[in-house]
Amino acid sequence: MYKSYVITIALLFQGQVPSAFPFVVAPPSPQFLVSPFLPCARNSSPFSRLTLSCRIALGSNTVKKHHLHSLAKNANALSGEMNNDLKKLDRFLSAGTSAFPLIVLSFTSVAVLRPSLLLWTGQNPNLMPALLSAIMVGMGLTLSPAEFTRVLSNPATIAGGVACQYGIMPLAATIIAMVFRLPPALALGTILVGCSPGGTASNLVTLIAEADVALSVCLTAVSTILAAAATPLLVKTLSGALMSSSADVAVDGIVLCTATAKVVLVPVLFGMIINKYLPRISNFLSRFTPFASVMLVGVICGGVVAQNCVGGGFPGGWANARLVSAAVGILHAMGFAAGYILPRKVGKCSLRTSRTISIETGMQNSALAVVLAQSLPGVDALAALPGAVSATVHSCLGSLLATIWRIQHGEDDVPDTESRNE
Repeated sequence: MYKSYVITIALLFQGQVPSAFPFVVAPPSPQFLVSPFLPCARNSSPFSRLTLSCRIALGSNTVKKHHLHSLAKNANALSGEMNNDLKKLDRFLSAGTSAFPLIVLSFTSVAVLRPSLLLWTGQNPNLMPALLSAIMVGMGLTLSPAEFTRVLSNPATIAGGVACQYGIMPLAATIIAMVFRLPPALALGTILVGCSPGGTASNLVTLIAEADVALSVCLTAVSTILAAAATPLLVKTLSGALMSSSADVAVDGIVLCTATAKVVLVPVLFGMIINKYLPRISNFLSRFTPFASVMLVGVICGGVVAQNCVGGGFPGGWANARLVSAAVGILHAMGFAAGYILPRKVGKCSLRTSRTISIETGMQNSALAVVLAQSLPGVDALAALPGAVSATVHSCLGSLLATIWRIQHGEDDVPDTESRNE
């Protein structure tokens, strides 16, 4: 007499069974578990067949071969359809991520034309840090402790990246302020941008460029910690060379380091913990985080611009806006160019490392520049304008550069150690 058994199966990624379903036992090799009514669902969508079950008649504990053959045939077809759907999803997300410059420009255009639509981003002081933290959690999902161990084992690379950050950008900002003959307030604002540490957006752009995310996070953290002393000293010295009275810039080191830990270090650590202990969740989320992060950066940039466009235009008029946009654009372009050439040609760093340092050098913590400009006593409100413009300019330039490097990612490269030995 035949015995009837019901085997419930679901199509699983990489043939793994989630721990949430302990009652499901995965077979040793196939990427699916079988299920009742599968033959009668051949014309249904892949997702409607995920939970189907199939009764298999067993006689004397011997499975009839034609049942298994039919089952395997249908499951293979289902697996192929699911793979095609995932490929289409990946292509869509990759295209959206590569459209980073257009997305940022779109949000910025909305902020200029209809600032009221994005003013909500500034109504809650905790919203911007929360959005940045969400981006950094996404970064952490792609990282492991081994990658940070690798980066920290080469302190010369970190030292070189920080030297580019606080050497190239402050000097370039001072030269540009002199060449463009910027008014004192705008000159101070431009110098504040140049003397600010690396911004968290650089970590996202590094991810899009498929460069060294672990190195980028380390450089952002180190440059931000050093900003407690470096930013006030550099701004005071360089602004004194341009103005009759130098600006007295005060940066609370404890507050700055605490903010860095909250926005950068803790979220990245949280993402790494998910990656280590919940790899299936991490793998699933990692498919969407780059595109989601692009959208969040667009919201952040649009929000910063919107808060400076209330009343129908930029503070000080459109003439100042064009002047500052040109000055800030050249500043960031110089940072990207010099940040790549010096490590690559002088430091003999690998292509991947040089691209990472370039992005970290060219992209500043513009939000910090805005906050510092607004907190300086007796300084014109225009001093905050370069920081607001910088948030959009460096995101557009950085994302455009990242998209180009993402396309070129297939070319050969060598590790730092090999490169230095050539």
